[in-house]
Amino acid sequence: MNLLERTKILAHILRWRLTWDRRDTRYRPAESLSEKFKSATDAVAMIPDDACVIAGGISGNARCSIFFWAIRERFERGDGPYGLTWISVGGQGGRGRAPGTVEEVGIEGLVIRYIAGHTETAKSMLQLADAGKLELHTMAQGEMTHVIEAQGRGERVVRGTTGIGSFLDPRVGGGSAVSPGAELQLIEADGDKLVYTLPPIDVALFSASYADRDGNIYFSNAATITENIEAARAARHNGGLVCVAVSDLIDCDVASIGLAAEEVDVIVVNPRNEQTGSVPQRKYWPMFTAGATEDEREAVARLKFINETMHITPHRSRVDHALGRLAARTFTQNVRAGATVNIGVGLAEEACRVLYDSGVHEQITFTTESGPYGGLPAPGIFFGAAINPLRLESSAWMFHHYRDHLDAAMLGFLQLDTAGNINLSKRGPRMLDYVGPGGAPSIIDSARTVLFIGKWMQGAKIRIDNDRLRVEQAGVPKIIEQVNEITFNGQVGLERGKQVFYVTDLAVLELTLAGLTLRAVMPGIDIERDLLANTRARIVVPNDPPPQVVPAAVITGTDFHLRWTGA
Repeated sequence: MNLLERTKILAHILRWRLTWDRRDTRYRPAESLSEKFKSATDAVAMIPDDACVIAGGISGNARCSIFFWAIRERFERGDGPYGLTWISVGGQGGRGRAPGTVEEVGIEGLVIRYIAGHTETAKSMLQLADAGKLELHTMAQGEMTHVIEAQGRGERVVRGTTGIGSFLDPRVGGGSAVSPGAELQLIEADGDKLVYTLPPIDVALFSASYADRDGNIYFSNAATITENIEAARAARHNGGLVCVAVSDLIDCDVASIGLAAEEVDVIVVNPRNEQTGSVPQRKYWPMFTAGATEDEREAVARLKFINETMHITPHRSRVDHALGRLAARTFTQNVRAGATVNIGVGLAEEACRVLYDSGVHEQITFTTESGPYGGLPAPGIFFGAAINPLRLESSAWMFHHYRDHLDAAMLGFLQLDTAGNINLSKRGPRMLDYVGPGGAPSIIDSARTVLFIGKWMQGAKIRIDNDRLRVEQAGVPKIIEQVNEITFNGQVGLERGKQVFYVTDLAVLELTLAGLTLRAVMPGIDIERDLLANTRARIVVPNDPPPQVVPAAVITGTDFHLRWTGA
């Protein structure tokens, strides 16, 4: 990007940062409209005590901030609502920093039960859980969306293999319950299946792009749809309340209606609605919209600059870049061209960047669990959206699609153990450390090949010496005897015929019948000194064939090329 473009983006960030908590919860359009159109204040006054509420959106995309603020204001006036059960499928918090997120309703007495696929960013909810003032539950996001969808049909449960042998399986871990003494259990074991359920949804809150004056809802020019449509239909079937915040009013376009007027109870016009974090819906960025054809390289550079400026994504070292190249190389060696792929957060995004830079992304259909199909997954604050998606679907549709079409997934990990089990959901012993599994269990259950991408040790000092790696100081091993929480059960994965790789900054492991098998080692890394001495897990080092030494180009990036050799 040139200096002028960088200046414009800095101004964009500054403007958002200075106004990101600005709102008018009593706003209504001046023109005469039906009683269905209300202010946010009047809308949330309809939420009863003890209701089960679901809010749509993921990360910075389509936050229904106006409802969060209005509920908080009502509660602080002493008018309730009290004792809510709150459902968030994707991560919707602001990590205790950004306003206008689900954290606004994380107040003692307002929410007494929080059910979410990803909890890490909702710090106010975790603080309540840590203090014993909130019951915390988690669930695989795919199964959450399918239960929500089922409620719209009058059904209450879904059955499936997702989570078998993991902490979600009550025979192995706590099931849905994260906090001690939780009264509910939302997952039951039934032979070789798990049965998932959710409390009946009474209130659905979400954002959409526009409404017409007849009350029809449109998702045109949105960045995501997530579970909004299914949530609305669930609340409707349960005799509950459906409230939508839109950015503006448009003329009726029958072909583009996302939700018909009869499926919606209340519409709030909020001119400050966002398409995604920092981007007003009224000034939406075309790059995120279905069928967009924006310049990819300019879009990638813009999002990277924003995330780095706001310190949303961590600074990536030269070793991290090498890890990204190693993961991308492992991917193309074991996944076929034309694959449908899901990319997770963290170092998986670095691997995705390498796939993009090398051009092989043109033979990949990228998807995101929040619904974008095709295009290039957006990172950081924009996670959940995509650059130039072919189309936008609901989260439930995407997880159904994965069942038959997901070839591969690249995900992160916190811990790996001897059995090939992965922990990516529990960072530490406190409620405040709880991450949640997100969509990973559902994605893994569908994917044919899974690459878990992370570091061999946490906090190690590793440097690049010409075209070799040197471990200058060991860190805390992430590959251990037994993980603290099983998010993915390696043996179950093997039994189901999955191809599973663990790509680290020092080496590549594959899960085989013999165990964690060393397949490749970075140049400069000594197997005994650097790998085996820095793990408590049992690693199989084969003799025939022996682990290959990774080409130096993976370290340096010089003359690094990818080619498809996967089956």
